[in-house]
Amino acid sequence: MTDPFSDLPQPAFRKIDDTDDSVFYAPARLVTHIDAAAIAALTAFYSSAIPSGGVILDLMSSWVSHLPPDLAAGEIIGHGMNAVELAANPRLSRWFVQDLNRDPVLNLADAQCDAALCCVSVQYLQNPIAVFAEVVRVLRPGAPFIVSFSNRCFPTKAVAVWHGLNGEGRARLVAGYCAQAGFSEICIQVLADGMQGDPLTAVVGMR
Repeated sequence: MTDPFSDLPQPAFRKIDDTDDSVFYAPARLVTHIDAAAIAALTAFYSSAIPSGGVILDLMSSWVSHLPPDLAAGEIIGHGMNAVELAANPRLSRWFVQDLNRDPVLNLADAQCDAALCCVSVQYLQNPIAVFAEVVRVLRPGAPFIVSFSNRCFPTKAVAVWHGLNGEGRARLVAGYCAQAGFSEICIQVLADGMQGDPLTAVVGMR
């Protein structure tokens, strides 16, 4: 079946606020971006989907990673846009600040990680295929990339195509990113249906 989101034109990735992202993300926001029920659903999903004892890349992270408290990890590498937020995250073994919209290349070794996560942030990527391809590179074979999202966002920083889609369309968009970047066994999981709180969907691609 043809991917309706392949070869999207550049205007699809424009933002209402096209000023430098580093300015927008300069203030630390020590808040959660989904409600408690959605967080619980994501944490439960992580319990079943993340292999124990490995290296985890928490991409576009913040002061909280929503990881299961009993998850045993060899190392958790955090990435984000705000140093204060990342320094406040107790689950991170180490972290780095990088604007992926300016430079999508990760300073990590090939096949270094056993899982990668991107929680409620994929809507801000202006070159998602390049970023996802980097995730493919740094994951070991068989490792999952878990991309979760809700209907909440900073609207002026979300890309145009995101605004034009409903939840199902956004899931197909992210699955398309995964396919174009080289992931296989891509699946979509609805973690919270949004009937009594925030909706939450996870798209999982396997390296």
